[in-house]
Amino acid sequence: MILDEIRAQSAQAAKDICEAAALKKGDILVVGCSSSEVCGAKVGSASSPETAEVIFEGLAEVLNPKGIYIAAQCCEHLNRAIIVEKAAVPFTEIVNVVPQPKAGGSFATAAYKHFENPVAVEEIHADAGLDIGGTLIGMHLKKVAVPVRLSLNHIGEAILLAARTRPKFIGGIRAHYDENLL
Repeated sequence: MILDEIRAQSAQAAKDICEAAALKKGDILVVGCSSSEVCGAKVGSASSPETAEVIFEGLAEVLNPKGIYIAAQCCEHLNRAIIVEKAAVPFTEIVNVVPQPKAGGSFATAAYKHFENPVAVEEIHADAGLDIGGTLIGMHLKKVAVPVRLSLNHIGEAILLAARTRPKFIGGIRAHYDENLL
């Protein structure tokens, strides 16, 4: 069944980004997802709650045991707000919105439903990201994003892009850098 394949692809993408970005407990992975694109339609035209559910489940089965937070990016109708567990953003100002499939997107709606204590925030500075279907997650990554190639480049029919982040380099020719932070 196609939903089983999408779930497996989502889990594989989560495994790949965890390894490529060296994600650890407490880190945040921002995920933008167009369920329409995954199903082969134009972004925002054929929202699929069922598809979003299996994508969320595939990601969560890998990330939850590792203690890595999923930050679900909403669509442009909610100004690309983020749905995340409150524990991930204890000092960030929350905003009041509950995503719906046509205002926030099916993936953000699935995340809100599955999170133990979901909150919405206007912005976040995630450690890595998955962009499923051209949702433009860059605004929610830390300052220096580094593109990452995963073992797959699609989930369903949607193009899959990934990024990790690294700390900024500061200093000049005399500066030395911690290789572990690259």
